[in-house]
Amino acid sequence: MTEPRSTRTSRPTTERRPHLPALDGLRGVAIAGVVLFHAGNLVPGGFLGVDLFFALSGYLITDLLLREIGTSGTVSLVAFWGRRIRRLLPALVTMLAVVTVVVWAIAPDDVVRTTLRDGPWVQLNLVNWHLLAESAGYWDRFGTDRVFEHLWSIAVEEQFYLVWPLVLVVLARWGRRVEHRVAISAALVSVLSLGLMVLLLDTADTTRVYTGTDTRAFSLLLGAAAATRPVRDALAGAIGRWAGAVLVLLALGTGTAWVLADGAGSVWLFTGGLFAHSLAAALLVALCAQAPGALVAKALAWQPLQWLGQISYSLYLWHWPVFVLFPPERGWVWTVTACAVSVGLAAMSKYLVEDPIRFRATWARGRRGVIAFTAVMIALAMLWLLMPVPAAPSIDITRIT
Repeated sequence: MTEPRSTRTSRPTTERRPHLPALDGLRGVAIAGVVLFHAGNLVPGGFLGVDLFFALSGYLITDLLLREIGTSGTVSLVAFWGRRIRRLLPALVTMLAVVTVVVWAIAPDDVVRTTLRDGPWVQLNLVNWHLLAESAGYWDRFGTDRVFEHLWSIAVEEQFYLVWPLVLVVLARWGRRVEHRVAISAALVSVLSLGLMVLLLDTADTTRVYTGTDTRAFSLLLGAAAATRPVRDALAGAIGRWAGAVLVLLALGTGTAWVLADGAGSVWLFTGGLFAHSLAAALLVALCAQAPGALVAKALAWQPLQWLGQISYSLYLWHWPVFVLFPPERGWVWTVTACAVSVGLAAMSKYLVEDPIRFRATWARGRRGVIAFTAVMIALAMLWLLMPVPAAPSIDITRIT
């Protein structure tokens, strides 16, 4: 038997939190790091922006779910997944379709073959496991023939969005102290995830532990734990008026890691370094939310950085296929052009595709939304099935000695 609604939680009885510009700025920092890393390794540890994205996602999604639990005592899974689909799917489908057609028209045959082979797994949100099954090394950045390789992290997040709300529904059924159980569960699974990373680590190729959902779950779950009231209250009690100074230290620490880390050669990342960075990122997110007036939070709220954060999802989707077609190693002109094209495509995606469907398209909700979703999934599946696949190169075995 559950307790009366008024005693379940002291969270506000609203699903939405006030807009926090600093968190948009954190997204901007994260995507800038990832893009500069892929653009010829300009920021050696820029790949750590993915961990910042994960921590942000874990924090914001958990905060949203806990607010709903505080209002209704449970989570409407259909409504939650519907919002996620409207937020993420339009931009993803647009990118997949456009990139596939462009690759088929202009790219070498090996790129076309891997694109058509990887596409269905992207659609199923399992591309990280597909790439691992094919032994695709993540750190082989340049000269790659996979335009969808970067979507491994989108798959990890989508798997989190599928499973984590179910966990919270179960925890909410047990009555009181929901947020304590969420915090404990997130912390315990985070430690287990770190243990799996250390146990499964292959120092010759760290791709398995870097892109596997089980070994990267801690990046999301540390952010989730930071969103719970017990953790936020503990932070407020321990730090108090020193939040601004702690934010400066966290920002300097993570920035130093981004400059010094080398994904392929820094084994320390996979024996606790990524966990420590994810923890720092989660604390950075939580403290920016708690102390929006602090110096670091104000700096992150800088308008251009906010805007970059607002297009960060679509920029993440588009930048890697553009880099495959405009390889950064061709020179700085190509690199600048590729970055500019990526930003332009991301802005078009946000303003012409994402926002209209997310905020104004009534047909994307309810029964019509289910029909539209089904139609899009079928159309995308048909694209992978019907697009002609170039023949594999033949080998003349008579010439092999």
